Amino acid sequence: MASLILEEVVVPLRSFSLRLTLVVGSTVALVGPSGSGKTTTLRAVAGLVRPQAGRIGAGSAVWFDAARGISLPPDRRPVGLVFQDYALFPHLTVRQNVEYSRRHKADEYLERFAIKHLERAHPGDLSGGERQRVALARALARDPEVLLLDEPLSALDAHTKADVRSELQQLLAGLDIPVLLVTHDFEDAAALADQVGVIVDGELRQTGTPGELVARPADPFVASFTGANLLHGHVEASGDSTRMRLADGTVITTPGSGRGEMVLAVYPWDITVSTAPPHDSAMNLISGPIRSIAELGNRVRITIGPVSAEITAESLQRLGLEVGQTAFASFKATGTRIVANGGA
Repeated sequence: MASLILEEVVVPLRSFSLRLTLVVGSTVALVGPSGSGKTTTLRAVAGLVRPQAGRIGAGSAVWFDAARGISLPPDRRPVGLVFQDYALFPHLTVRQNVEYSRRHKADEYLERFAIKHLERAHPGDLSGGERQRVALARALARDPEVLLLDEPLSALDAHTKADVRSELQQLLAGLDIPVLLVTHDFEDAAALADQVGVIVDGELRQTGTPGELVARPADPFVASFTGANLLHGHVEASGDSTRMRLADGTVITTPGSGRGEMVLAVYPWDITVSTAPPHDSAMNLISGPIRSIAELGNRVRITIGPVSAEITAESLQRLGLEVGQTAFASFKATGTRIVANGGA
């Protein structure tokens, strides 16, 4: 399997330039806020945007090289692109949409994506998940060497999203071509991709496995984007551990050393919620009234002061927690990560 290679690609945008070097060997997700350059990257690979500089290709094949004046048109690039809104032809049936590339008959793909029974239906008659399967079938019927997915789950409602994400995860795991997908949702990226790159204002802040980004976020933005709470404070003393005082006077202990203003990250699943202070003196403790309770299926987000914790719905019921009630959020020093150090 040949890797997709983007080498020193530069695309001027309205307020900044996309500057990107990236190797996609299996499935890679680019995550970041809207307008960060994610979709522009896909369009540059597909030939819908012409970069100012750089090189794009797969293996030994060159699709774009600014220095050599090479820029293959989209129809000569072996790329399958699934748009955010799927871009199916509304006047064509499912079978006709899949066969639009004229590379293959649709039968294999109708069976593969479990949409054979829909072959005579039109896109307007399909659910969001069904439309996505048709769009993927159409893209892969071109025999692409690279698959590009633009926000593959954003058009789905919350009820459908979990099931379709699971289906898509299984599909991508079975492909033997590089896949580059973009999304603003880190949870989707972590579920679908082997490697994740966080892109902000056209530049990669950090790349790695989802686990690596959570364990060692490069900066506060990456930490926040991967779901962490950020705690800002001032270091009072350093030794075997660092003691940081928050604005409200709360002291937080973290491993390592630091000085001056500092930012710590702590993830919701590393925080325990209780209605009384824990007896363990090794725990960091934040107390205050519960600001909000958000139930997400069998998980619940509880916000206490500057942090949100994630507990089970069973724990919520057992503790009898309500908004406005005083509660305690506790977490180990080893559950914190320094993501910005004023003395660095």
